[in-house]
Amino acid sequence: MILIDGIAGAQLPADDRGLHYGDGLFETLALIDGHPQHWQRHLARLARGAARLDMQCPPAAHWQADLDHALRTVPPRPRRVLKLLLTRGSGGRGYAPPHPARPRRILQLTDWPAWSFDPLRDGICLALCDTPLGRNPCLAGLKHLNRLEQVLGAAEVAASGADEGLMFDDRDELVEGTRTNVFVALGDTWLTPALDAAGIAGILRELVLEFAPAAGIAVREARIPRGELANADEIFVCNSLAGIWPVRELGGACPRRFPHWPRTLQIVAALRTAGALA
Repeated sequence: MILIDGIAGAQLPADDRGLHYGDGLFETLALIDGHPQHWQRHLARLARGAARLDMQCPPAAHWQADLDHALRTVPPRPRRVLKLLLTRGSGGRGYAPPHPARPRRILQLTDWPAWSFDPLRDGICLALCDTPLGRNPCLAGLKHLNRLEQVLGAAEVAASGADEGLMFDDRDELVEGTRTNVFVALGDTWLTPALDAAGIAGILRELVLEFAPAAGIAVREARIPRGELANADEIFVCNSLAGIWPVRELGGACPRRFPHWPRTLQIVAALRTAGALA
């Protein structure tokens, strides 16, 4: 199910700047029993991103109307994936944004992914990607449409047979997974990479940083060189669809195994108690 500016259809104009230049943003949400999880947080992040790109963001009421329309159209399901896309709209040739621009909003409902494992029981295997993430403070943290680095990283993961891959910047500092944020337990503290130069500031990452300290769990943003992974006590990755995935195996030149992940399960319990994790 796809709505473009509130109208059902999958035909996007060929002059859309999202197609030509990746000029736009997106959000991916879990839709559980018809309810979008952390809806206001996702809309707020979309609005913040649009402001940073000097792009007009449709009001929340328009997105809500689109979602209501879509849910009236499709049969009910316990879980679906909800994706919101915002482009700067149609424009002529050249990088310079048109004035005035007419942003285009797109809402898509798709089936829930059929993961073949129980991550909290089984854990996942992580590969270490060779594709570097470019450093750009102007775009850091944004969930923008330029995803070629992640496309290349995901191809590496598929070739390795792993479940997810970690990506590093050109200084060999950890940034994120190809589709997740990452937390590393070192000593008595959970660390997550600072995202002031690259990476996406995910909603579940935000929730961990907010609610874990309230449960007495130390967590902070930091620089994490690749070599520090050899000292990790536990690792988990997270995003709005996957939730929290403990890591059982880390690939690379010096592979690591984590047979148990009690500290990760403590994070899961803290977020569930706070109502921040389904």
